[in-house]
Amino acid sequence: MKLISSHKSFRILALTALLLSGQACKNVLDETVISAIGNDYINTPKGFEDAAKAAYSSMRTFYGSERGLTMTEYGTDLYTTGADGSYKGFHYYDTQMNSFVDIIQQVWEELYRGINTCNAVIERAPAATVSDATKKLRVAEMKFLRAHYYFILVQQWGGVDLRLTETVLPTKKTSRATEADVYKAITADLEAAIPDLPTTKASAQSASDYGRATKSAAEHLLARVYLTKATSSAKAADDYAKAATYAQNVITNYGYKLLPDFASVFAQGSGEINDEVIFAVQYTSDPLTNINSANTNNGEGNKLHLYFGMQYDVQPGMKRDIANDRPFKRLRPTVYMLETVFKDRVNDSRYKKTYKDTWLSNNPGTDLNTSFDNSKAKMTLKAGDTAIYIPGVEWTLAQRAAKPYQVLVPSAYTAALFPTLQKFLDPNRPDLTYEAGSRDYLAFRLAETYLILAEAQFKQGKMAEAVDAINMVRRRAAWPGKATAMEITPAQLDMEMIMQERARELAGEQTRWMDLKRWGNLVQRVKLYNPDASANIKEYHNLRPIPQTQIDRTEKGADGSPGFTQNTGF
Repeated sequence: MKLISSHKSFRILALTALLLSGQACKNVLDETVISAIGNDYINTPKGFEDAAKAAYSSMRTFYGSERGLTMTEYGTDLYTTGADGSYKGFHYYDTQMNSFVDIIQQVWEELYRGINTCNAVIERAPAATVSDATKKLRVAEMKFLRAHYYFILVQQWGGVDLRLTETVLPTKKTSRATEADVYKAITADLEAAIPDLPTTKASAQSASDYGRATKSAAEHLLARVYLTKATSSAKAADDYAKAATYAQNVITNYGYKLLPDFASVFAQGSGEINDEVIFAVQYTSDPLTNINSANTNNGEGNKLHLYFGMQYDVQPGMKRDIANDRPFKRLRPTVYMLETVFKDRVNDSRYKKTYKDTWLSNNPGTDLNTSFDNSKAKMTLKAGDTAIYIPGVEWTLAQRAAKPYQVLVPSAYTAALFPTLQKFLDPNRPDLTYEAGSRDYLAFRLAETYLILAEAQFKQGKMAEAVDAINMVRRRAAWPGKATAMEITPAQLDMEMIMQERARELAGEQTRWMDLKRWGNLVQRVKLYNPDASANIKEYHNLRPIPQTQIDRTEKGADGSPGFTQNTGF
């Protein structure tokens, strides 16, 4: 069971902002939809709890969504454009990426709704008719969430409007704070929240509390924040040391551990709550519980299962089914991803466990015409026979001809046919066209904590300690009997190794664009490894365009200048 909430809307004074449900759940209790709730409802015990839960819901606009995926994995060194899909400007860095794009507006506005919900709970806490202990705990959760939302904003847009008090009336007065001011607010919130959050690790939370912020989640986020801040305009000399300290706290103090098998981290259903997951954004099979406060999620669930799939469903011997998912063909792995990042497949199990390589026939037939494999003209397949196999390396014509199925080799990859990321596949959908997914989005997990620690220690010149941390992740990824072969030495550790290790471990997990920006090599690596984007990307693409709606709604200066300035280049 998971944190359960009702779907309600609140009016905070005269603000026409919706505060809908916070955490979704796998087991849903009776829910009543209530509208036009009075201003004082938040002061009641139930109203205070509902408002605190509501603050979590904005995460669904970014995590596990088309919006968030587009802004984190498109146009990197790891992924390029597939055959189909919207928002290709984020792959190409062309004029399609502009201030009028709807997903940019949606993410911006929903994060600010989440922030205002947090502000409301924090400011209304003294008047709430709940215990002091509950007030303290919920305020700590709100500070965790507010920091989290501002961290997304500052990474994507730079300095933004910094609002740390509740907005109760419509206003056109906004301004851009500096990155330094935003990071100061983020770190202050997290450092204030940590003492008042529970020490319980995520998998040990009660059924009613699973999914709430914990001390370990705040420390993981703070480690990530300091690692990112260290290369920003707000950098300080002790950022890497602080990142390492908080990461080490998470590893040492709460009982988390890496699961023995990399693939099991992504087991759907009850496997989602495990000893490696530090914080998860929750989804459910009930569309009502998946919406967020702006309804931009619209009950769509976790949609990551849609975007990484190849066009298996029109190939001979195959048709679309629930188990193999619905392929939108949005993100295709780059040559660098497949041939460099995942080069070692003898010792490292993550290529095999990250990419689906076999499709069994669900549409059998006799004398079927082959499509992409020129080693044979016809195939005969029975139900359950292999129809498609992707070896991941080149096979000779004779090797392919010897197989009674089609073999897709790298030289035959296209924008529609390529290795399919399988960690997000969702076979629990009710039918083969259903888009909504019920998987939780695993926002923080221990493997990344080790990688944060390794990078922070590497940046401090602590090579032995950094190697110890990264080897924890590498040993877990080893095939049986290959753990020693997976270990690296201090002489082998450099930034390229760190960048590759994050790619191997976190492929598709909404981190890469921010990683490249943090490392200061987004433009360089896209030009090197992503030919679809190399011609257009410029340094100004390290930020996203400010939504035009934000600029238009802001009061202009006395001289007619924009009250909220656009990022350079847009």
